[in-house]
Amino acid sequence: MTLSTRNLTSKAKLGMREDKIQANNDLERRIMDAFEVFDHSAKQVVDVREVGTILRSLGCCPTEAEVQEVILATENKEVTGNVPLHTFLPYMCKAMIEHRFYPASAEMLLAAFRYFDSEGRGYLTKERFTKLMLEEGEPFTQEEFDEMMQTALDPVTDTITYEYYINQLMVAQKDVYEIADVVEEERKRTEVPQQKRKRAQSLLRSTTNM
Repeated sequence: MTLSTRNLTSKAKLGMREDKIQANNDLERRIMDAFEVFDHSAKQVVDVREVGTILRSLGCCPTEAEVQEVILATENKEVTGNVPLHTFLPYMCKAMIEHRFYPASAEMLLAAFRYFDSEGRGYLTKERFTKLMLEEGEPFTQEEFDEMMQTALDPVTDTITYEYYINQLMVAQKDVYEIADVVEEERKRTEVPQQKRKRAQSLLRSTTNM
């Protein structure tokens, strides 16, 4: 095996690409921005352990099983343990256009918080919230929880004022899915003329061949 062939093979195994991927629309740009925060080598590759955090930073709300599903679909098949952008980007674009991992509505979140706020105080204590997130149901990882607390916790009262927290979540979550909807609408608008042109060209060719 020549040196150049060896280099190419090595790059393929590491999930690297000679040509760096460029964003074609706002949705791709948003996904790439979230991905690049965790691309510590600047080679458009992230550790599989960062995938859940990337999804949540985009405003997605996947279960742990769904995070594993994304990893399974996008992980480097040659060398496991990392996810290259060239597989992650198209997968996530499709997922977000289909509204997968879509967050619960503000009404549902408010009802859930009120259920645990049995005294109707409008907030949960840090201790209560920590127990709910880390010990009950499908628990968050410590890293995910710490990231969430940066937005959820009121540093003055040391509590989670949940209506304010929900409002913060809705702003971040709706934004990226709205971008996905705009991108899909634009794709549909450009696809129709292309289909008509192909049909016209096909008719002309069939007429010419007669």
